[in-house]
Amino acid sequence: MQPHLFHFTALATVIAIQMTAAAPDSELVKQTDQAWDVTWGRFYLPKAQTFGDYLSSYEKGKEQAHLPTAEEVKRQYPNPCGYSTGMEDGAILGGAMLSVLCDRFAVTGDEGLREKAASVFAGLKLCATVHGVRGFVARNVCPEDAKSVYINSSRDQVTHFVHGVWQYYRSPLADEATKKEIRVVLADVAERMIAFVTPENDFDFCRADGTRCPLGICRMWNVQAHEAARLPMIYAAAWDVTRDERYRKEWRRYAADAIVQSATPGENKPAYALLQMQCSLEVLHELEPEAALKATIHERMVHVRDLAAKRFTSVLAQIAKKSPEQMRMTGPDWRKVPEWKNQKGYPNPQWGPFREIWHITREAGESALILLMVDPGSFSEAQQTALAELMQRFDYAHNSSCGVVYHLAAYWKARRNHLLNP
Repeated sequence: MQPHLFHFTALATVIAIQMTAAAPDSELVKQTDQAWDVTWGRFYLPKAQTFGDYLSSYEKGKEQAHLPTAEEVKRQYPNPCGYSTGMEDGAILGGAMLSVLCDRFAVTGDEGLREKAASVFAGLKLCATVHGVRGFVARNVCPEDAKSVYINSSRDQVTHFVHGVWQYYRSPLADEATKKEIRVVLADVAERMIAFVTPENDFDFCRADGTRCPLGICRMWNVQAHEAARLPMIYAAAWDVTRDERYRKEWRRYAADAIVQSATPGENKPAYALLQMQCSLEVLHELEPEAALKATIHERMVHVRDLAAKRFTSVLAQIAKKSPEQMRMTGPDWRKVPEWKNQKGYPNPQWGPFREIWHITREAGESALILLMVDPGSFSEAQQTALAELMQRFDYAHNSSCGVVYHLAAYWKARRNHLLNP
């Protein structure tokens, strides 16, 4: 990769999006193959069958040496969410990767993807069962012992978990034995929501130890607009795979009100929040039996897409301002980050300048993916060019952000919709 490729102005990026034709398709294919290899070779944790959040080294065998030990996780160190440790978003990433695999299989029919999908599902199932707490979705599982988990999850983890597993169930990749397992897993998640998400609990699904989440990130109702569709989505997915009237009743109880509440997500929400909203709406739109409500859900999805379009342009401009050296930055060993140990409440190591690199890498893929989740024919030539150029210029061999998963997600979603065809 030439040093000058990332070092151009935001204005030049906008001009490139509007005027520059995509480089040869073979180069894009080569880049996506490299992104795929990096994802499975560096971010995937074979013992837990999950994915880590970032790399602290490019040295083989030491890429995720910063991950917490089993002893650290058992004492909930440095915090009960595992924030900033590399074990924060395993359920999110596993759910997103199942979606990638479903899309890639729809395009290629590659039978080798069955094994990969089975392994990702096994990791997600481990997140939902290894702790013995029915229906609780842990963020990740410690790869040292493949057992230890942090006790504080979040609605974000559950959203991607349910969305990805639901897509897997409906794809040709899942055999009947796997579908049976999925029915149990999604029913268990729904049962936890029925039991815990009540007015008396302030609609909190609680931590693995049964106590309320002090951060508000496990609340499933009376939440912000971009979060309102999460609860009925979980019930709808559980009903779809089980056809149990118990879950249909809960889905219908919340669905219409949730869509009313979903009308005005914040203009400045990060891409991950918009993506999770779109995932929830996607499930509800697919399953909604009432024509009028289905049309309103579609309107909400189009609005989210329009917000994401602005985010996509903005994050490309941010990336354009970074030097190649900045984009190749690795994350820290969180134990060596100064000062955080004196924080009160949830001590949370801070990553310094790496946080921005990790974030914008992820946002680029997330925002592009959102654009392709509703009316993909509206993904313009300029946006296709922008996505292709992003991936063609990206140095995936020196990328330390799990955002690479979303680059792959956007690419294969585009390919599934007959865009970016080589």
